[in-house]
Amino acid sequence: MPGRAARTTALAAVIAATVVSMPSARAQPADDALKVYNDLTREAEKLSQDHLKAQSDLSRANGIVVAATEAEKKALAESEQFRGQVDTLTEATFEGARLGDLSAFLTSTSQQDFLERMQAMNIIAADQNAAVSRMNATLTEATKARTDATSAAAAAEKLAADVSTRKAAMEQQVSTARTKYQSLSAPQKQTLAAPGPKVTVNAPAGAAGAALTFALGEQGKPYVFGSNGPNSWDCSSLMQAAYRAAGVSIPRVTYDQAKVGRGVGRGEVAPGDLIIYYSGQSHVAMAVDGTRAVHASTEGVPVKIANIDSIGPISVIRRVVG
Repeated sequence: MPGRAARTTALAAVIAATVVSMPSARAQPADDALKVYNDLTREAEKLSQDHLKAQSDLSRANGIVVAATEAEKKALAESEQFRGQVDTLTEATFEGARLGDLSAFLTSTSQQDFLERMQAMNIIAADQNAAVSRMNATLTEATKARTDATSAAAAAEKLAADVSTRKAAMEQQVSTARTKYQSLSAPQKQTLAAPGPKVTVNAPAGAAGAALTFALGEQGKPYVFGSNGPNSWDCSSLMQAAYRAAGVSIPRVTYDQAKVGRGVGRGEVAPGDLIIYYSGQSHVAMAVDGTRAVHASTEGVPVKIANIDSIGPISVIRRVVG
């Protein structure tokens, strides 16, 4: 039938056109694969820093719980001590130690005896009032400490859930990045793993110079997400260890390292300055001089020297000391 033949021919033409217009199934260009890997590792690094920050917050919250609980125990112990004093004074009152003015007068053998009895009663009354006041104060402190401990425990519980969530997200992203790394070509892996020439400098005196000397000494060591050294590092743990070696304590994560010391401009960069990258402040390097920095870049790349401006968009630059 001519009509059916015509329809069949038209359908075949449409299918052929569709097949021609579909993108061909070809391998992703090598440069694209490397870019995807770099993007994945940058996100994995951010999530790793998020997880570490959550862990730090949780540790701080647990410390508040412990301190508040100890404050409650101390306040309760003190209230019991003052309660004992109140009980003793009360018993003395019932036993007749506290006498009315008339009773004191009637039972006194002399004017001097009366005055002494009155003085003793005033002392007992003052002691009892003071003991009651102190007991009430310590009970108030204990109540406040219990409220603080309860609030801190609730906050810590939420943070614990946050740690778990961030850890799962980080692990998934790291796994994705590592899988992508395996798909890179051998030349690409070799390029990433190349340590480059080892740099040595005459570091300046002081803590900044000592920190820089430590960081430069770690050139060639591998990057591992979340690692704290000494055989491998992530970006912020290397900075923390470097300043620790110089006798200076700085926070563990990039977000907090972005607040240490004082800010300096790009044209003021000096050896030992911390350079924080990206709008999310998820990466950090240490200035070697005005143009170079040493940093732990990402997995597959050893600790090495790079041009300061090539690492990424700079967020802030912090001078830790000086």
